[in-house]
Amino acid sequence: MEIINKKCAFEDERGEIIDILENEAIEYVTFISSRKGAIRGNHYHNDSIQYAFVLKGSLKVITQIPGSEVESKIARSGDLIFTPQREKHVLIALEDSEFLVLTRGPRGGKNYETDTFRLTGSESLLAKGEGIL
Repeated sequence: MEIINKKCAFEDERGEIIDILENEAIEYVTFISSRKGAIRGNHYHNDSIQYAFVLKGSLKVITQIPGSEVESKIARSGDLIFTPQREKHVLIALEDSEFLVLTRGPRGGKNYETDTFRLTGSESLLAKGEGIL
C-alpha cells in the first residue's frame, strides 16, 4: 500500500487544482460514500489496480501483500491510496467519508465481481488489522 498526500498544482483567487493522477490509463471511476464505521473491501483483485482518492473524511486502510506482514495506515482528505494487483485490502470509515476509486483492469461496471475475491474466515483482514496502527 502506498498513500500519497496530493499537493496543489495550481492556486489562485478562484481556488486550486490538484492533479490526482498523471500518465495513468484508467478504465473506471467510481464514487463511494461511507458512513462512520462502514467497512469496504476485505478482498483483493488478481488483475486490477486501484487508486482511491479521499475527498472527505478519513479511512483506516489495512492491506497485505501475499507473504508479507499486514499493514495499517490512516488516509485523510487529499490522500491517494494505491492498491496493486493481488494486495488484500479493507477500508474502514473513521468518520463519514467520500472517495473516488480509479481502476484499471476488469474490476468495474458489469464486471465488478469477475476480479473481486472476498476474504473470509482466517483470510479476513478485519481480525488481522485490529490494534494495528
